[in-house]
Amino acid sequence: MTTVGVLLETAGRERRVALTPDGAARLRKQDVEVLVEAGAGRRAWFEDAGYSGAGCEVVPRLRVYAESDILVCLHPPEDVASCRPGQLLVGLLGPLGDPGLAQRLATAGVTAVSLDLLPRTLSRAQAMDALTSQANVAGYKAALLAAEAYPGFFPMLMTAAGTTRPAQVLVLGAGVAGLQAIATARRLGAQVTGYDVREAARADLASTGAAVLELSTPSAEAGGGYARELTADEAGAQSRGLAGAVPRFDVVITTAQVPGGRAPLLVTADALAGMRPGSVVIDLASTESGGNVEGSVPDTRTVTDQGVTVIGAANLASTVPAAASTAYARNVLALLALLMPRGEVVLDLDDEIQRAVVISHGGRVVQPRVRALLEESKEIRS
Repeated sequence: MTTVGVLLETAGRERRVALTPDGAARLRKQDVEVLVEAGAGRRAWFEDAGYSGAGCEVVPRLRVYAESDILVCLHPPEDVASCRPGQLLVGLLGPLGDPGLAQRLATAGVTAVSLDLLPRTLSRAQAMDALTSQANVAGYKAALLAAEAYPGFFPMLMTAAGTTRPAQVLVLGAGVAGLQAIATARRLGAQVTGYDVREAARADLASTGAAVLELSTPSAEAGGGYARELTADEAGAQSRGLAGAVPRFDVVITTAQVPGGRAPLLVTADALAGMRPGSVVIDLASTESGGNVEGSVPDTRTVTDQGVTVIGAANLASTVPAAASTAYARNVLALLALLMPRGEVVLDLDDEIQRAVVISHGGRVVQPRVRALLEESKEIRS
């Protein structure tokens, strides 16, 4: 009988859990044993008693490692070295940003599956798409966070004392997070404008009812629905266009990220300096190495000398932990259904989904993009 283990997340400020009691109950109905680390779901408001009631066994962390055939998580655990040979580790492992992790797992004999490498354009992969489910939550929360930080109203208000104009909101990036931020901001009554470098995404923006910001930059489509990197001239034209447009808005929400790469700088210091005091900028791509907004700091709210509030919000999904965990658990269950068609793990690297998400197996790194990054890093070291 296969045993699935659920780990308490060790990443700072992370409140989500990889499997909810409802999800665990579905596994138990398939005769899959489930071990849950004590307290794993507490920060997402899923108590140990809920897991016990779903037929799980709540146990210490070391026992989860020792007795599980499959470990499920969101981020790579700090004690990932505790994984044993032959174990399967499933999570958002980020191997494009840290290919060395894939090598360490391979050396340890661990089969690692990273959901952030899922081929998102495949229809049969949609139920497993954790990036989309978590971006949806983040986009929703970004609009609410902006409304909380903005010192005015989002909707137009008509009262006996006069009329208050609606907030003017600009959303940069029309992926899942951006489109959800637009939809939520519009429900709150703001007048919303969107921008994206991809022609297809501009059509998506128009379909939401938002206005579309037009800049003199060509469409920049890439494979898999992502944007390609702009040339220096294109990036310069975009920067100048946004610097002129951004100060017209009360709220700016940026969502442009590059898998395994550095997020593009969209809102420069000059653009921030031109914004009105009280304006708010939310950067969903904020990282220690930079984000979409110059000077944004992850998990930090700062106010510029001009009175503009800048919020680095790279992990917003974690601030809606119950909803985000429920969505993520469904993604994990869909993936496990693919990997365990008859209750036992059966890997098939000829399957296009498994070939994309399995990063290590049989003592070696097998994912082509991650292997290429490892080879490149070896060349750099040499």
